[in-house]
Amino acid sequence: MRNGVTIGQAAAFTDVTVKTVRHYHKLGLVAEPERDSSGYRRYGSADLLRLVQVRTLAGAGVPLAEIGPLLDADAERFADSIAGVERQLTERIEELAARRDMLHRLADGNRALLPDRAVALLERLSALGLTAEEVAAAQEGWVLARALVPDGFDEYLGHVEHALHDDQFIALSRRAAEAASWAPDDTRIEALATATADHYLAHPEHLKIVTGLQARTDAATRYRLIADHSEPLASGAARLVALVEDKLRAAGVRIPGPDPY
Repeated sequence: MRNGVTIGQAAAFTDVTVKTVRHYHKLGLVAEPERDSSGYRRYGSADLLRLVQVRTLAGAGVPLAEIGPLLDADAERFADSIAGVERQLTERIEELAARRDMLHRLADGNRALLPDRAVALLERLSALGLTAEEVAAAQEGWVLARALVPDGFDEYLGHVEHALHDDQFIALSRRAAEAASWAPDDTRIEALATATADHYLAHPEHLKIVTGLQARTDAATRYRLIADHSEPLASGAARLVALVEDKLRAAGVRIPGPDPY
């Protein structure tokens, strides 16, 4: 009776594949046993123990390149190395948990790109009567604002939260949303633009919704990308925005104009 088992049996006994055993040999993690008189390599108890040790460490997340030195280390160094691997795994677990949370947020498009505070405000806009399309337009603008002017976004949300406690601001916002369906030459636009500009000038804290983001950057292009993102140039809403900005500029409020290029 020959001593030891074949590579196939060794792989089966240690719960790995033959390919894995050969890979361990190639990396020098497990020495190749001598061949018997029939030309077969025979794996003894020591070989199987080494396979189990390598497989266990690899399964625990220890990089293969570190397993050899780890198995050859003394008890103190082995414990230190294991502690280091544990720290790496903890960091990896935290990273994977963060990715999992992002996947959960992707179930709600708003939550994937905006903080909970902004999502709550969007839900409030919906509750105030804005249509799904209008809320979606606000959401897209806020995503741009957060990306282009990140250091001013939280303060901007604070200005919006404050303004939503004002009934006149809410009424003007609803009328502005209605303007999306108006023709650019609709006579109601001029009156609404005047009322909106007058409200902003009478309520400086609300005016910061318009000026706060562009004040955080010297690049007027960023402001225009945020302000103009959702409205076709020939729409009633676009004309309303342009008229409000013109009236505010005439009153001395700094607002970047359209990009001339």
